[in-house]
Amino acid sequence: MKRRGAGARRGLAGPPPLLGLAEPGTSALHRARPGAKLLGLVLVGAVVGAVRGFAPGWPAAAGCTALLVLLALAARGARLRRGLLRAQVRRTWWLLLALAALQWWLAGPALAATVVTGLLGCLWAATLVTATTPVPDLLEAVVRALGPLRRVGVEPERVGFAFTLTLTSIPVVGRLLAESREAAAARGLSGDPRALLVPTVVRTVVHAEQLGEALAARGLD
Repeated sequence: MKRRGAGARRGLAGPPPLLGLAEPGTSALHRARPGAKLLGLVLVGAVVGAVRGFAPGWPAAAGCTALLVLLALAARGARLRRGLLRAQVRRTWWLLLALAALQWWLAGPALAATVVTGLLGCLWAATLVTATTPVPDLLEAVVRALGPLRRVGVEPERVGFAFTLTLTSIPVVGRLLAESREAAAARGLSGDPRALLVPTVVRTVVHAEQLGEALAARGLD
């Protein structure tokens, strides 16, 4: 029975979502306006890009590492579920490792460390936003922020709908990745990246096509 329970935890129902599900709380991060948190998410990406541009090499890696520390402290201050940020590393370690190896080979260890810590910082920031803000509130903030662009032909509701589809598709892709990983392990190919990536990409494209057909059938282009 214990082995079966352990297997269930490693199965499709076990892995946490790629981004945090909204958790109730009363912290300052929970109380912040959704628009402010989305702006903060944009600023995190801008800071990562600026650090890489103005302080290349090991200073950039140190700056991105400091960002990770700040995000971890923010998660702790918001009293989010323990292990939430570590789960993002477990779910994306293969991608981070591949990026690190590629960047190390192309430009050396400093850039590899900067790319990995910068990408992880953006992922952690997105996790904090989604873990402290319900999706409807995020959607409303996006639609409200894009309201002035109606004058130039932008439809905020359509952009918000696309934003919602993106958020809801991330767990689906994570599930497909988990299924491909389990299938590769069952065939003894857990060490072959092609056995993991190729089925995931193919099934993701199929899912996107099916989603597009479903939307078109309901009159949504």
